[in-house]
Amino acid sequence: MERIVVAMSGGVDSSVAAGLMVEYGYEAVGVTMSLAGGGSRCCSLADSDDARRVADRLGMRHFVANYADLFRRDVQESFADEYLAGRTPIPCVTCNTKFKFEHLLERARVFGADLVASGHYARIDIDPETGLRRLRTAADASKDQTYFLFELSQEQLACVVFPLGDMTKEAVREAARRMGLATAEKPESQEICFVPDGDYAAAVERIRPMQVPGPGDIVDGEGQVVGRHAGIHRFTVGQRRGIGVSAPKAQYVTAIDATHNRVEIGPEERLAAREADVERVSWISGRPPARGSRARVKIRYRDSGAMADLEPQPGGRVRVGFDEAVRAVTPGQAAVFYDGDRVLGGGWIVGSRR
Repeated sequence: MERIVVAMSGGVDSSVAAGLMVEYGYEAVGVTMSLAGGGSRCCSLADSDDARRVADRLGMRHFVANYADLFRRDVQESFADEYLAGRTPIPCVTCNTKFKFEHLLERARVFGADLVASGHYARIDIDPETGLRRLRTAADASKDQTYFLFELSQEQLACVVFPLGDMTKEAVREAARRMGLATAEKPESQEICFVPDGDYAAAVERIRPMQVPGPGDIVDGEGQVVGRHAGIHRFTVGQRRGIGVSAPKAQYVTAIDATHNRVEIGPEERLAAREADVERVSWISGRPPARGSRARVKIRYRDSGAMADLEPQPGGRVRVGFDEAVRAVTPGQAAVFYDGDRVLGGGWIVGSRR
């Protein structure tokens, strides 16, 4: 019987993934990654208890692995540092690729397993022409999570199983009910796990209390001072509320200058961009596509994507040229490239041009 490690967060998705692996005939071993140090409620004690109850129901062995220190260093501190540098980070990408797969694959090998299963809504198949693994969007587009998985390598994709990729959320809950799992009706969480109240600024101040900058200037597009702010970590490009500046026309954050501790604002039309610069680009195939390739580019998770030309640059960068102007291209966010339902790759936005 082939052994597989299942990432069990204590939610219904990972619970059903575990149950399906058992039904498929694997010797499934559940591992819950404890990340609860430093204010994270992800995989908390209650979640670990839920995962253990599911594993008991399924007749699986279950273990808890403590990754709290690594999680604080690689995810939480990186999150705070990005905000303090004037960027808007996505910690879920690092958490997924580094913890759910890199660290968990290492743990799996300790258990004598070559495969890891998770409750992600995504699909993997093999390109019949090249023999390479392809990362494809989930059948349920409303639950697709490939935006967070663009950094996965061919080596990792060869060892990963996504049993929920062809299922809807309701089908997953129905499977949990059929299996008699305690998590069948457990609500899902939408927020960042270590910012459960959505107060990102407070999280930054908690994680990096000695590095938080003081007040600074709010300027308009010509550099004229029009107000004061309480810290650049309280702002993100595209933000309208909470700026604290009165003007005849609605004002939005158009840029954040960490070097000069300055926030730039302007009318909404100044958020429109035709080009984006993306760095640290990862390609699912392991190599960039041919010059002149086109893709649908998502610049945020809930974005539907916009068609664009991809121009690979030296040093693992890509210049994205959109067919039509897009709104609020935000440094620190991910730009993920799609060809139909196939993920080509993605990287991190560092700048844009109007």
